[in-house]
Parts: sequence; C-alpha cells; structure tokens
Amino acid sequence: MGAIIDEPGSSVRYKTGSWRVQRPVINSEKCTKCFICAKYCPDGAINPTKDGPVVDYDYCKGCGICANECPMKAIEMVPEVK
Repeated sequence: MGAIIDEPGSSVRYKTGSWRVQRPVINSEKCTKCFICAKYCPDGAINPTKDGPVVDYDYCKGCGICANECPMKAIEMVPEVK
C-alpha cells in the first residue's frame, strides 16, 4: 500500500529518502520571485520567502516540474551527489 495523500501538498509529511536522482538548483540572478515553481511543486517542497524560493531537499522528489514551469528558466536540474 502506498502513501495516502489527503489533500494536495500533504505528502510533505514524508521525507524523500535517498532515491532522488536529480535536484533543482535555483539561480537567484535569473529568478524574478514569481513563485510559480512553488505553486506547481506537487509536494510543496519549494517555500516562498522574501529572498526568493527555497527548496526543502528533505521533501523534494526531483521530478523537475519546477524547472519545467519556471518562465525565466532559473531552475536547473542537476545530478544528485551522494
């Protein structure tokens, strides 16, 4: 039986573990703080702050949706380094 998702974003209760293959890295020079990345993150792992979006890698699954949706292409998916 898999995880039960009560509502969108509620999967943040479950840490990713060690299986992520890629991680998003935000280029703060390109980022306009529109926070579209946070809106599209299926796990709520991107937190909007006054300084811009911050990825909580404990919960990021490395799906790349944030990088795909960023209108400024300020998010790059890079290989996970163990």
